[in-house]
Amino acid sequence: MAKVTKTNTKPELAKTGNNMKNFEERLERLEELGDLIRKTDIPLNQALKSFEEGIKLARSLEKDLEKVESRIEILMSNTEVPPDETPELELFELE
Repeated sequence: MAKVTKTNTKPELAKTGNNMKNFEERLERLEELGDLIRKTDIPLNQALKSFEEGIKLARSLEKDLEKVESRIEILMSNTEVPPDETPELELFELE
């Protein structure tokens, strides 16, 4: 399993779904947004924008997890995936 490392990402960067390279970066951004929303000294408008971004990220992460789960089910059932129906596994691209 890949190790998730924390990097300093500026909260003001609006990174969402397709603009982020991988699952770990999107998950890290979601965690940052959660921390930001929990602060009591941020304006309501900023909290709302962060919440909206977090919802979008959570949905994209959920879709990626569903893809991985489907692939795992296929692998565990020992069935071959037809070449024209190969699931997208861009989550596991090596950099």
